[in-house]
Amino acid sequence: MNLLLLEEADFIAADRVVLRDRRLTHMQEVHRCEVGDSMRVGRIGGLMGTAEVVRLEAGEAELVVRLDLPPPAKLPLTLVLALPRPKMLRRVFQTVATMGVPKLILVNSYRVEKSFWQTPFLEPEAIREQLILGLEQARDSVLPEVVIEKRFKPFVEDRLPAISEGTLGLVGHPGNHPSCPRGLAEPVTLAIGPEGGWIPYEIELLGKSGLQPVQLGERILRVETAVTALLARLF
Repeated sequence: MNLLLLEEADFIAADRVVLRDRRLTHMQEVHRCEVGDSMRVGRIGGLMGTAEVVRLEAGEAELVVRLDLPPPAKLPLTLVLALPRPKMLRRVFQTVATMGVPKLILVNSYRVEKSFWQTPFLEPEAIREQLILGLEQARDSVLPEVVIEKRFKPFVEDRLPAISEGTLGLVGHPGNHPSCPRGLAEPVTLAIGPEGGWIPYEIELLGKSGLQPVQLGERILRVETAVTALLARLF
């Protein structure tokens, strides 16, 4: 935990919070905090800064906070991602938050198993939990927006064109395609498929919505690896 994130419910005054959950445990067992120690903090959805521990007991800690720093800038990116398998999904949420993606759209694909959509990891609280872990790692306080689109064709035909308008539209896809560009400053809409890639029909529909295939080489990457590699290369 590189940043202690504060919820609205933590505040007992404008500049004072009380913590009683896993964050307290982390303070005690990892940071080994004592009264008078200072920590990096951020208000979820708001400013970042520092906090001083003014009271520390077995069951709770009280901190005085000073929030005067803006969170880091997000990437100029909308990420469209075919729903990964559940055991990978939590890591993807953390990666997206850590790398500064402002908006993630999870979509269906021919190669996405129907059972994946039944995972409890798609519950709003479960998503938020993983996003917060990613923000803590990156020292960021603003949660990414996560949108779930279970019907591929209506989403790509009816909503994706407006999303990708005015951006560079790309599809990460193995094959004989141009290499993924590097070091972009312009807004990007990026679609990444499931393991094994999109099927030709899906690539065609994505192309009609303004997204053109690019590749990272001959190797077939896991979804979480592809997300990290493409974002690191693009920006």
